[in-house]
Amino acid sequence: MSGNGAPQSIRELSKEELVQWVIEGFRRTLVHYGYWFKEVENRVGFEDACVIENEAGDRLLGTVLKRLSAIFDIPLEGGLPGSLRDMGREELLVLMEENSKNWLACDGLWFLGVESRYGMESAKHCNDTCWSRFAPYEALRIKTRLGMPASPGLEGLKTAFGFRMYAMINKQSIEQVDSNSFIFRMNECRVQSTRKAKGLPDYPCKSAGIVEFPTFARSIDERIRTECVGCPPDEHPEEWFCAWKFIMDDR
Repeated sequence: MSGNGAPQSIRELSKEELVQWVIEGFRRTLVHYGYWFKEVENRVGFEDACVIENEAGDRLLGTVLKRLSAIFDIPLEGGLPGSLRDMGREELLVLMEENSKNWLACDGLWFLGVESRYGMESAKHCNDTCWSRFAPYEALRIKTRLGMPASPGLEGLKTAFGFRMYAMINKQSIEQVDSNSFIFRMNECRVQSTRKAKGLPDYPCKSAGIVEFPTFARSIDERIRTECVGCPPDEHPEEWFCAWKFIMDDR
């Protein structure tokens, strides 16, 4: 301890303070991981950064789980916590839903943090730019996890929509238009439904959508072209909040 009683090192912290600093360590690791991805992307490009992240992320996950399993005395089965494998399907689905809610909370809290200091325009700019990077990353992770081919076409895109983070907390539907196109509709959106329940107008998310959906679709298959059917601030029917048409471009 220093002369004023303040701790000068981690080993001088109280038990309660140590608990808080354990969580602090997880937080810093997440932010550091994000910075690494960003700087590698700046250096070698997005696609190569995703290849490196795929390798580094798998290795890091294995290392983290091995260390934590030893501390918490949770045996690993096939490299994954046995406690997770012992959960029922419904319990796992609930866990995934809560994970998706946490992901959306992360998105929303960053938006509010920027908006409260720099205004809506700056928050929307940050939001749209974030989606320009997250959407293709999510698409590539889905392709990797599902073992999709490089160009899975419209059927691959349909499947991918069912594995987005949104899929666990929003309600969506797909309408086949013809052999070369379909329309994706967001029938219930957690963000917009919450605003509606509070008597607030739709959040004008079109600027993000025209970045998010085309980049997601092209990352699934570069031949797919995207058209916006409608997205706030556009007027829309009660049945959906936004709708997007995806066309297989044969050129």
